[in-house]
Amino acid sequence: MPFRKEKSFEIVILVLKNKFQVAVNGKHTLLYAHRIGPEKIDTLGIYGKVNIHSIGFSFSSGLQNMETSTLGLTQISRENVRKSGKTQLSLPFEARLNTSMGPGRTVVIKGEVNANAKGFNVDLVVGKSRDIALHLNPRLNVKAFVRNSFLQDAWGEEERNITCFPFSPGMYFEMIIYCDLREFKVAVNGVHNLEYKHRLKELSRIDTLAVDGDIHLLDLRSW
Repeated sequence: MPFRKEKSFEIVILVLKNKFQVAVNGKHTLLYAHRIGPEKIDTLGIYGKVNIHSIGFSFSSGLQNMETSTLGLTQISRENVRKSGKTQLSLPFEARLNTSMGPGRTVVIKGEVNANAKGFNVDLVVGKSRDIALHLNPRLNVKAFVRNSFLQDAWGEEERNITCFPFSPGMYFEMIIYCDLREFKVAVNGVHNLEYKHRLKELSRIDTLAVDGDIHLLDLRSW
């Protein structure tokens, strides 16, 4: 139960193609399958003993259409599939960054976690050596957000500390990876989750993004 008496709160209702996704105070709370077509909904009602400070509404055509794109990347594997007339990015997915990594660079991954997901991984890779500068591995079966690097044919020490595990089965997510001078910063659905200090110092060698695991990959962008 995310609500407390006399405590402020923020509810975000994300309208997806076949369900609502609800977060409270930046934390994923629930999924609710549509019982009527969302295009029929035209009224917001709020009832009960509550003081409302503000209400906002925004529309994203990308969420409604769920069209795949790879802006700022050049896909290496082209084995995509078409389902219901739309292209889906097949996994494992690998793409070359059109501009190599460096301070100020951003990578965005949008997807939907499978209903029976155990985990998935997002890797920033050195294409020539196959070193992994950043390995992000959310493990839903144990609720651990593992981070690591694979350098010179060896894994380093795992980092797992996190305030709140941000993923749940069936949820839509937008993961933002921002490259700072000393570290990567990672946010999920608009909430900052972690920092990861650079273990590979030559950031310009990072030129590849790889994604695999128990998700439906919808969109990738790099700038």
